[in-house]
Amino acid sequence: MPAKRTKNVVLTDYHVGFLDRLVKSGRYQNASEVMRDGLRALEERLKREEAELAEVRSRIGLSLDQLESGNCAEGSVGEVFDRALANARKRQGV
Repeated sequence: MPAKRTKNVVLTDYHVGFLDRLVKSGRYQNASEVMRDGLRALEERLKREEAELAEVRSRIGLSLDQLESGNCAEGSVGEVFDRALANARKRQGV
């Protein structure tokens, strides 16, 4: 088990009440468990956001490479969208 250290935090009245309600509900044994669970959730969210951002950057890079190589659709955005929609409908038999 990792070493535990004490940190002091300042919470708003709302968050103190929320924390107390979670402990009273029996879901957590104490405030430390609530805080650790909240930090784990925050860590997971930040990792997910980082992965999503990396994916967006990758897609942008691929799109720029396609554009530079001339591998792009002709026409306005509306025309390209209309063609893509028509092709999708054909594939689905609509």
